[in-house]
Amino acid sequence: MSITAKELAEKLNLSQTAISMALNNKPGVSTETRRMVVEAAEKYGYDFTRLSLKKNKAGSIYAVSYRSHNAIMSYSPIFDAMVEGMESVVQKDNYKLKVITFYEKRDNLEHYLGDLRTTDCVGIILFGTEMREEMVRPFLKLPFPVVILDAYFENLDCNYVVPNNRQGAYLATDYLISRRMKQPGYLQSAYPLRNFSERLEGFYHAVHDNGMSRSRCIIHQLSPTIDGAMADMLAIIDRGDALADCYFADNDLIAIGTIKALRLRGYKVPEQVAIVGFDNISEGRIIDPSLTSISIPRHYMGQVAARELLSQINEPRQHTCKIEVSANLVKRFSV
Repeated sequence: MSITAKELAEKLNLSQTAISMALNNKPGVSTETRRMVVEAAEKYGYDFTRLSLKKNKAGSIYAVSYRSHNAIMSYSPIFDAMVEGMESVVQKDNYKLKVITFYEKRDNLEHYLGDLRTTDCVGIILFGTEMREEMVRPFLKLPFPVVILDAYFENLDCNYVVPNNRQGAYLATDYLISRRMKQPGYLQSAYPLRNFSERLEGFYHAVHDNGMSRSRCIIHQLSPTIDGAMADMLAIIDRGDALADCYFADNDLIAIGTIKALRLRGYKVPEQVAIVGFDNISEGRIIDPSLTSISIPRHYMGQVAARELLSQINEPRQHTCKIEVSANLVKRFSV
């Protein structure tokens, strides 16, 4: 004979209201209480056919895309790949994934966070790509778990899923040096991001390990878009600035824009200037010559972030973790 909700409340010394909230996955009880109630209900044979609990979970996972300058997140294929990865995981756990975008220059963060508190949100995957530390802190005060994706903040105790930027940049730079045997240059984004700072560290590490001087590296600051980088590189060439024999670029968009500019001014790639990018975007396979690049499995990153968030929702814990997803070098014809 199955147990009733009233009997379950008496056994657990809880109110019938608390039992109802827990069994129907509604807000109002803690995650620990909810789990205790569900486990007891299963143990004592509660008839779950009265509920939709076994089929559909209340609440949604929110993927929050935070845009500050929008120079990076505006390139949608990378963002879309991570979202698709999340969706493939949360749907299996019977949650909905809702993607929302916050524009720093247009939206009010306090109102935005207030709205989030009144939604069906049960957890957030926060794209930290364009965020600063002070903008992340308010999200961590929300009453549900948060996983930060694509950025790491040393001073914030949170769960992270990030690309191994240092490793990827090291691989790219070491490969350039091994092929060219000359001092590499750096094509740096004019918009600073934590990911780019870590790539610069990996670049310098490889330069040092190959017995070369950091101070001799030529660095150009370029807009992190194809058209912007091309325009900036054309200006550099036309000014007569010194060029390096080979370059590592903060991302593929910069690398592709640079290749276009070099070819417009009569330079041969890779014969005169070799280039390695980062992100392995589809445009890199199309450009002539095709772009050697660092590949990060963005779809997989989204999956890992979703699994980490679901783990926190289902089994809350005190400790936090940082998960780094490794990079690999994709060799093509720009080196």
